[in-house]
Amino acid sequence: MTGVVQLSRRRFLALTGVSASGLLLGGVVPGDALAAVPAAGAEGLRLNLFVSLEEDGAVEIIAHRSEMGTGIRTSLPQVVADEMEADWARVKVVQAIGDAAYGSQNTDGSRSIRNFYATMREMGAAARHMLEAAAAERWGAAAAECRAEMHRVVHSDGRSLGFGELAAAAAQQALPAAGELTLKSRDQFRYIGRDVPMVDLHDITTGAATYGADVELPDMVYASIERTPHLGGRIASYDAAEARKVKGVLDVVELKAPDGPPGFNNVEGVAVLARNTWSAMKARQALVVKWAPNEHSSHDSERYLDALQARVQDGPGQVARERGDVDAALDAADKVIEASYRTPYLAHAPMETPVTVARVSGGRCELWACTQNPQATQAAVAAALGIDKSAVTVHVTLLGGGFGRKSKPDFSVEAARLAAHVGKPVQVNWTRTDDLRHDYFHSCSAMYLRGGMDDKGNVSAWLARQATPPIGSTFDPSVTFMDDGDLSQTFGSVPFATPNLRVESHEAPAHVRIGWLRSVYNIPFAFGVCSFVDELAHAAGRDPAEFWETMVGEDRHLDFAPEGFEFGNYGRSIEEYPYDTARFKNVLRTLAASIPWGEKLPEGQGWGLAVTRSFLAYVAVASKVEVVDGQLRVLEMHGVIDAGTVVNPDRVHAQLEGGMIFGLSVALSGEITFRDGAVQQSNYHDYQVARINQAPEVIRTHIVPSDALPAGVGEPGVPPTAPSIANAVFAATGQRVRELPLSKRFRV
Repeated sequence: MTGVVQLSRRRFLALTGVSASGLLLGGVVPGDALAAVPAAGAEGLRLNLFVSLEEDGAVEIIAHRSEMGTGIRTSLPQVVADEMEADWARVKVVQAIGDAAYGSQNTDGSRSIRNFYATMREMGAAARHMLEAAAAERWGAAAAECRAEMHRVVHSDGRSLGFGELAAAAAQQALPAAGELTLKSRDQFRYIGRDVPMVDLHDITTGAATYGADVELPDMVYASIERTPHLGGRIASYDAAEARKVKGVLDVVELKAPDGPPGFNNVEGVAVLARNTWSAMKARQALVVKWAPNEHSSHDSERYLDALQARVQDGPGQVARERGDVDAALDAADKVIEASYRTPYLAHAPMETPVTVARVSGGRCELWACTQNPQATQAAVAAALGIDKSAVTVHVTLLGGGFGRKSKPDFSVEAARLAAHVGKPVQVNWTRTDDLRHDYFHSCSAMYLRGGMDDKGNVSAWLARQATPPIGSTFDPSVTFMDDGDLSQTFGSVPFATPNLRVESHEAPAHVRIGWLRSVYNIPFAFGVCSFVDELAHAAGRDPAEFWETMVGEDRHLDFAPEGFEFGNYGRSIEEYPYDTARFKNVLRTLAASIPWGEKLPEGQGWGLAVTRSFLAYVAVASKVEVVDGQLRVLEMHGVIDAGTVVNPDRVHAQLEGGMIFGLSVALSGEITFRDGAVQQSNYHDYQVARINQAPEVIRTHIVPSDALPAGVGEPGVPPTAPSIANAVFAATGQRVRELPLSKRFRV
């Protein structure tokens, strides 16, 4: 029975207001998830958001996060069903609309399981508790004599009742307080920790799934938008005469951008509204638009990176973290190694481009969007239309990839504004060129690292500087320095026992919209840090895996406060999620033991490895490469993850594999370039993602068993991949690559 249905606005109001169709259990917001709600109506049904039980025994579980291939629409309901003792075959997953009642719905930052695991367990346990209480009341027995078991409640004497038979009575039980709940022990788990197929799998593989572009409404029209090529661009003039002559065109609309920082607003453009997509696109090509120049219209990414690189090499920056006396230690070192690294801008480039259908009427707006963040969409659209958030309904479709791009609602704002203008439903579906040229780009970065070593090859000093345009600039252009939270992503949080250490930042004003992309700043910073550790290891004449362990030092939980560094820890407390160097080293040891590390290889082949902690998970990646006559091939990739408690191992393996392939794309060919303020790339031919022939023939992943709290899994596989490949290239050729992508040096 397991499948996915969309939650309509009518159904949402029923679930949060008055319903006579079933028992509603669950949480409103994390932290207050089991707050009692008053009985509604004569039936005495208790209403809440996450679980409903119909009298025929069917269980509906709300999925309040967005599904983009990760399996989260399976994994979170899987937790609820386990604690509830529901039969998974009788569960129906319902996709939530956007509403703050669910807590955060922003499906990025690898937070879904780690932020909602405990809440979803409570949802299921509350349902089980009420069903057992209802059965005890029916039998005149003690609640302790009744237990839920596989969609039934069983008495100690063998009697049993199905969940459906107990639905009405359970609805009249008091919602338990969190302290009254008894959660399962690990040995009682039925689904948690086991492979459960994605509920969307059949629809995805048969073409029945509904993505953003699949939504069609009566009388719907289509929009294609010519947007400013540079940040903050404004229309100087435009001529739409030829565009209006194209058959099927309904209107040409100047879509002004609001004043102020980019934020989640639409950029300025000229939109063509037509009866079909083809007419809209053809008419757009006939537009003649002139854009007013500004301080960003001359942005050249190569010159900009050169300037950042010179900045980090030329002198000290703002100190973010400091231990000991780095300058004195470098002066006294027997050997000093220094290197500069740089990484380019990147685009998200998900297979499905941004798309939204919007309908505006009667002071309300209804949207169907492939969004990672329906609540941000709701807020941004409400602000753009000048209406209250409660008047905006956001239906979440399946996403054909997201990687952080679709947590920004600018494309939905466009659709809503145009729908309000034309008085009809409007679909805005970006082309691939739109997607690449008007992204919230991943930051480029320049790094300078310097290490001092004694005569035994031990590192006595670590100096690291970086200049990277911060994401905060998208919301406030005056933000030009990274804060400690940004630097916590690998660069400032290195776990090294080195006695003298300093981390510095230089200013990097942004000239493009900067956003978060899968693993965010860990991408450039892991490339710099993990490559430099490898350089130090080879300079010391030591095995890189062994050298990593020496650098990290003894097992301990790191405390950054004495070094003046405010460790961000991905929004969680360091007490709850300590930075554990034992776990860090363990993934490295597990990786080295799982591959023929140290094997003698033919000329032109080499192994490289890297290890990072990101999104509270520990990941080590090893890559084996071959370089022949300038042609680089990645032969094997192996990954090990310690993500704490794992709900669905199949999905964790898939996410680690996917993260490594994503990292492979970044390493081989990921690069967005700007000239005269505009993006030069236009499609997958010049912004390449890894092709099948570029993927390694061998890719293996391993999950470290752990009872620790759940950590992120969607992003942590990305950061160590590129440095592992670059380090393997050095092992194979003796050529040290300090700039991505590798296609600048090799044929890939």
